[in-house]
Amino acid sequence: MLARRIIPCLDVNDGRVVKGIKFVDLVDAGDPVEQAKRYDAEGADELVFLDITASSDRRRIVADMVRQVADSVFIPFTVGGGIRTVDDMAGILGSGADKIATNTAALADPSLLEDGARRFGSQAIVLAIDARRVTDGAPGEPPRWEVYSHGGRRATGRDAVGWAMEATSRGAGEILLTSMDRDGTGDGYDLALLRAVSQAVMVPVIASGGAGTVDHIVDALTAGGASAALAASIFHFGRISIPEVRAALREQGVPSR
Repeated sequence: MLARRIIPCLDVNDGRVVKGIKFVDLVDAGDPVEQAKRYDAEGADELVFLDITASSDRRRIVADMVRQVADSVFIPFTVGGGIRTVDDMAGILGSGADKIATNTAALADPSLLEDGARRFGSQAIVLAIDARRVTDGAPGEPPRWEVYSHGGRRATGRDAVGWAMEATSRGAGEILLTSMDRDGTGDGYDLALLRAVSQAVMVPVIASGGAGTVDHIVDALTAGGASAALAASIFHFGRISIPEVRAALREQGVPSR
């Protein structure tokens, strides 16, 4: 078994870390650079920053944050939100990020994944999928999940598993898979969604949405088949520490970095 990764996620709005429930009811969770330093010191494997209300006129704010984080930490980090073109990717990567995550723009123009992978390598291109369960599946059939764009505000009609397969064939080197139904609830990851996507693609899948306990993270990395577990509020508000997660993974015989 490959070593599993633990990844704190920092949703950023107007230069501050925020956290909500099912993409709404946001509350302040601190300064992104200070949070990044903290997680680096605690032993996080990577970080993810998502500018949840990104727009082109705020690109400079995001680039400045990326530069500050790159100067402050020694672990890889991914940045997403408002990245619409290959030039946008170049700007964020050039500011110090190791990977970029794209969602809405890739849905609008899937060739963005191909162009980004061709220029920067697949390892730098993360496809973010925000998925909501639409059916529980008839007897003998799996559930189905629909992809949402624009920060979870617009249904696309796309099947999450099918989109993950298409995106990886186009060059996405990793999938950041968020269950909108579980986001911020603390009820645990959608393991069926994780299994469905992990079994359908050959690239790493990052579990996102629903972590509330250490056991939830262990489940995502074992029963869910994810390569990495992403969490936000449980880390931001000190309910669980990264060393606690590592200890639980060791007890279960799950290798982590």
